[in-house]
Amino acid sequence: MLMKGESGLQAILMAGLITGVLDGLSAIAVSAYFGAGPVRVFQGIASGLLGRSAFQGGFGTALLGALLHFVIATGAAAVYYLASRSLPVLLDRALVCGVLYGVCVHLFMTFVVIPLSAIGRRPFVPQSFAAFLLVAMIVIGPSIALNIRHFSLR
Repeated sequence: MLMKGESGLQAILMAGLITGVLDGLSAIAVSAYFGAGPVRVFQGIASGLLGRSAFQGGFGTALLGALLHFVIATGAAAVYYLASRSLPVLLDRALVCGVLYGVCVHLFMTFVVIPLSAIGRRPFVPQSFAAFLLVAMIVIGPSIALNIRHFSLR
């Protein structure tokens, strides 16, 4: 069983797992509002690697997308954990810093990662941008920050 403060790697993995689940559920809910089902959500993530062909791959590419989703969440948790080693405020004020980190993650994914992926630049849709920004501010950033604080020692 994972005990609080056992290791940085375990803190990162737990934060990545918990955030991945919460964000995945949020993405499914928000995407349903915009008319997309769960398989399409995760195929969309896989399309960052495979391009448009991900949408023809059925459940298999959705599984790849789910795996990539957790890799990305864990990577974001690793960045926060490493930064928190030098900036204790990230743990001392985890909720506020988490909200701000969520904004940073969303902007980085939207304007750097996705345009450089196989998806390329996409049209800017303000409603979608705002909805997923709120998810990043309410779910992704705080989940990473609070879980890193909970599962790690300084």
